Amino acid sequence: MKVEIPHYGRCRIAKLYGELKGLQRSEVKALERLYRRRVRDLLITPELAKVLCQLSHQVGRQIGLLIDRKGNITHVIVGNRQRIVIPDISYFRYYPGRLKGVRCVHTHFGDKPLDEEDLTDLAMLRLDAMVVLSVEESGMPGSVYAAYLLPPNPEGKRWEIQVWRHPSEVNLSFGSFVSELENQMAREMALKATTSEERAILISVTTRGKMEAEYSMQELVRLAESSGVEVLDTVIQRVARYNPKYLMGRGKLQELIIKALYLGATMLIFDRELTPVQVNAIGELTDLKVIDRTQLILDIFARRALSKEGKIQVELAQLRYMYPRILGKGTAMSRLAGGIGGRGPGETKLEIDRRRIKKRISLLERQLEELRKQRRERRKRRQKSAVPVISLVGYTNAGKTTLLNRLTGADALAEDRLFATLDPTNRVLWVPEVGECILTDTVGFIRSMPEDLKVAFRATLEELEDAHVIVQVVDVTSPYVEEEMEAVEGILEELDLHLKPKIVVYNKADLLNEYERELLEREGKLLISAVTGYGIEKLLRAVAERINFSLKG
Repeated sequence: MKVEIPHYGRCRIAKLYGELKGLQRSEVKALERLYRRRVRDLLITPELAKVLCQLSHQVGRQIGLLIDRKGNITHVIVGNRQRIVIPDISYFRYYPGRLKGVRCVHTHFGDKPLDEEDLTDLAMLRLDAMVVLSVEESGMPGSVYAAYLLPPNPEGKRWEIQVWRHPSEVNLSFGSFVSELENQMAREMALKATTSEERAILISVTTRGKMEAEYSMQELVRLAESSGVEVLDTVIQRVARYNPKYLMGRGKLQELIIKALYLGATMLIFDRELTPVQVNAIGELTDLKVIDRTQLILDIFARRALSKEGKIQVELAQLRYMYPRILGKGTAMSRLAGGIGGRGPGETKLEIDRRRIKKRISLLERQLEELRKQRRERRKRRQKSAVPVISLVGYTNAGKTTLLNRLTGADALAEDRLFATLDPTNRVLWVPEVGECILTDTVGFIRSMPEDLKVAFRATLEELEDAHVIVQVVDVTSPYVEEEMEAVEGILEELDLHLKPKIVVYNKADLLNEYERELLEREGKLLISAVTGYGIEKLLRAVAERINFSLKG
């Protein structure tokens, strides 16, 4: 017999979840009939508690129910004698700062209260409540234990536990109780109105020093803001070694997820690349989106890529990154589709199977190779014309595009954010004593640039091989200018371009005071301002000297 039950405006066939092997047909039917029951406005009715305990006693296993706020039973779960496993419920209601809209009721053999796993599930999944029914030796219900999350409070208490000696004593009007609880949470949290579609807690788990961790976190904040994410909080945890499964300790992760509930977060962003095991393990503990630094950068590239080649490169990088992370796991990755971490040319490819992913990657690689051939032909024609090439490189947001606009009169998009432009731009530049040159603006670099992204954009960066002079643009106002220069020089060395003639220019001199400018210029640094034009003539003279020297050599 198949039983249809309402589920958020839909109907579906009754389905049992969990460990069903070994159940008799009559027991399966009895469990399926649980879907017919409704709890109404009570936490649990004595009648349902009795049936649930008798069934649990009969099959010798824990049995759990998920019940929505209308009193409908949405899931019947069969565990073993020690525990149940709650299935994926990420499709249930989600509003920032609100609970899940579903409570879990399950049995324990003997008079055993809520255990640590019950309380972890309560917090991680933001359940309305976690209820345990004690099954006595006779199969009749005994004590009832119920836990629910608390609003932020001075004591830092996470949850409250109530105990009744028997289900007949439970007189809690649950619908009004949980509504008032959520309203109190909203008042205590004072959630601010926002148009941001994503709100995140940024997390750094690191073995590095404090200053380096803070620098990396500041950069992650800028990356998140560049991707349209509202940053609610940042957490830095220094550890002696990484947890191979959760990156950090499970207890610390639990604290973060409860904080995410209180702050109204929709996602957790980690400041390092997570392994497939870590993505899946953390995803199993919470229904929040879980992404890492690499996915965030890929998301920005997916937003900004405009050319055909740029879109292919980004999709290729996305698929190469996602490929090992979506195999055998649908829930963690499925939460990303259509949002941060799943946006862009590759967003419709996240749930396809292995064979189709590999075929898609092969197709994109062939398309990219064709574009690479076309690029080589253009480079050959350019080499025949003997026109000198000047390439701008630098850390993202150093001001390369603004400098290109200043030198050539172009109107390329230049904004004060990370990775504002991705597609390479070529413009004609007149250099005194040299004549007509080609000025090339390349994609900005970043510390710990995703390897898949470097591979995908290698064809674009090959343009640097033809450069007669590389102009490395440095943001002189950055407090981490040395680290950013090292990151750029490291990538140039990976591309075997570190021996190319190079000029280092320190941009954004207009943001320095007169004393700072004089001090840096006495040290021999070439200061410029792409915004005001300060130092541009010196830059052009230096470029002319290097080009003439290169051509003579």
